[in-house]
Amino acid sequence: MTPSNDSSNDSGRGSDSGPHLGSGSGPNRGSGPGSPSRWSDLDRPPLDAVALRRALVRDGGLWTSLDVVPTTGSTNSDLAARADELPEGAILVAEEQTAARGRLDRRWSAPARSGLFFSVLLKPDDVPVERWGWLPLLTGVAVAAGISRTAGVDTALKWPNDLLVTVGGEERKAGGILAERAGSVGGGGVVVGIGVNVTLRADELPVPGAGSLALAGAVHADRDPVLRAVLRELERWYGEWRGAGGDPGAARLQEAYVAGCATLGRVVRAELPGGRDVVGEAVAVDGDGRLVLATEEGVRESVGAGDVVHLRPATGA
Repeated sequence: MTPSNDSSNDSGRGSDSGPHLGSGSGPNRGSGPGSPSRWSDLDRPPLDAVALRRALVRDGGLWTSLDVVPTTGSTNSDLAARADELPEGAILVAEEQTAARGRLDRRWSAPARSGLFFSVLLKPDDVPVERWGWLPLLTGVAVAAGISRTAGVDTALKWPNDLLVTVGGEERKAGGILAERAGSVGGGGVVVGIGVNVTLRADELPVPGAGSLALAGAVHADRDPVLRAVLRELERWYGEWRGAGGDPGAARLQEAYVAGCATLGRVVRAELPGGRDVVGEAVAVDGDGRLVLATEEGVRESVGAGDVVHLRPATGA
């Protein structure tokens, strides 16, 4: 999601070939005379784009290009604008985003190099479109697994798109996922954006309910291995899901998501468009990725991520 920190030509599959994203993704603040040094915050070193490409981009793999830019508005927007021309597996990483968006266009921000802010382009053309709603949930499973393996932090998933950590005994949001359709019907796909607060400090929290891997007691807060692990897990789960024709049960994705979902078992209020609310215990995630609520009236109602404006604890609502 950001311009390359070193060679802007090394973006192909382990060579100098392949599409390059960085040149049009935002101003390079940190390379000109008088600009702040890329090493100005030694606690937050820049990502090594060349090393990341060598580790992740390979023949026969999902990832086809990887670019790191110092700053951009939104990596999702940048990738979406080129969804038709880029092959599946393009990765864009930003050290800083100035117009980052969450679900329903909610805005968020974080200091440069304090987290992982990136988007990937996926084109699951052989999977029925009605099953594409599993992509953000699949991504959540992959992100949680990668973080657990490298940072040593236990995470939980809040349906449909939040990553939760525990800070001082309190559940905090440390990341989010945004999946968007992009490009034409014949050549586009889905851009999945991921944002994770890694080294965000207490005095930098944008809201009281925010957290970071560091505040959650991460054993390691080096962004490079975390990014590698997350992308490898995403490649693995995406391959399993696609190989099963998008069937979350056959791919064991539904089972994995349910095991890590903190929303299940809680009484929540789903605020829907038009002012309608559904209150009930979250009892399941169905085959289409919708949250199933059991209401006091004995009715089970499924709500989709695209239909929910807010999902909140019902207590005190």
